[in-house]
Amino acid sequence: MSRYGPRIAALERQAERDRAAFEREDVASLCDDPDRYLCEGAGQAIWWYIEGRTGGRRVRFSEAEFEAIEHAMNAWLECYARCHGVFLEADFTVREAAELLLETRNVIDVAQLLTGVPARNEE
Repeated sequence: MSRYGPRIAALERQAERDRAAFEREDVASLCDDPDRYLCEGAGQAIWWYIEGRTGGRRVRFSEAEFEAIEHAMNAWLECYARCHGVFLEADFTVREAAELLLETRNVIDVAQLLTGVPARNEE
């Protein structure tokens, strides 16, 4: 287990709670700020992956940690999409998301590029 192990596990538990809330609660009440699922959730998971790969000493995530980071990120992307009326089974790689975050510097742009939510206006 890496030094990120406990934080990754906590992230995954929170992501699951957030996703499960959509099954129990009124969706409208959960979607007053859809970007929250990105800024406080998916973006944090992506950033920890980036930090572990590029910061100071390279971190070797265990297979379970790596899967937990991806699972959490995808759960939050699903929550974000649901807030926009889109049912999505997210299956994105954290590496792909990390590359987009480094390129765009904006987790909301990353989510839009990965999920297509909200749809871009074609002009």
